[in-house]
Amino acid sequence: MSRHATAPDDVVETFEAASRNERAALLVLEPLAAFLQAHDLGGGEIEAVPVGDGRSNVTYVLRTGGREMVLRRPPRPPLPPSAHDVLREARVMAALQGRAAVPRILAVCDDETVIGAPFYLMEKVEGVVLHDRVPPELDTPEFCRTVGDELIDALVDLHAVDWRACGLEGFGKPTGYLDRQLRRFGGLWDVNKTREMPLVQEVGDWLAANKPESPTATIVHGDYRLGNTMLAADAPARLIAIFDWEMATIGDPL
Repeated sequence: MSRHATAPDDVVETFEAASRNERAALLVLEPLAAFLQAHDLGGGEIEAVPVGDGRSNVTYVLRTGGREMVLRRPPRPPLPPSAHDVLREARVMAALQGRAAVPRILAVCDDETVIGAPFYLMEKVEGVVLHDRVPPELDTPEFCRTVGDELIDALVDLHAVDWRACGLEGFGKPTGYLDRQLRRFGGLWDVNKTREMPLVQEVGDWLAANKPESPTATIVHGDYRLGNTMLAADAPARLIAIFDWEMATIGDPL
């Protein structure tokens, strides 16, 4: 995991200290320690190390009471409606325990008075996340080829999970997925475009007129890529964890 920059007002000891800052804190350590102790996850002094690029849900490695774990919470407000829903993320990960390559969920907190936002805690998985380069000791044609196979095999395993049997009934709408995708991306273009580009609308219209028939709905990760997975730190390549489930739903696997 890569660390990202931290600011003095990101992590504070108490809400009183947070009230003296212009921005909301990301972690408030005193009530967080009490939560950890109540859930038999340590307590006392907490060391919080930010990881990731900070553009999605905020992620910290916590070290306390001789153990490590990972905390995920939304970014600072304001947030777009339905975005950065960490409770939804925790729900799908908990449902997939033992069924897909997901870290174990340790605790979930929907009480925003604890740190100022909902959050969940998961086990810290040790391994390698590949971003822009392969570590020299692993950079062989055989390793890289196996990485591709592992990425596909893990996705096949995910799509094979019976989402109803694992408690995800109502997690998403199994029909109309492609129509929703077209509406969403068309709407995003309308909001974010900086110039007129008629070809975008033409492509959208073509896609709407040529949608394939969707197969049976499965769990869809929503942002499945190499950078959202973790591999074992030694050869041969083995995919051991899939991260960043905030866009997961039930829909078209293809």
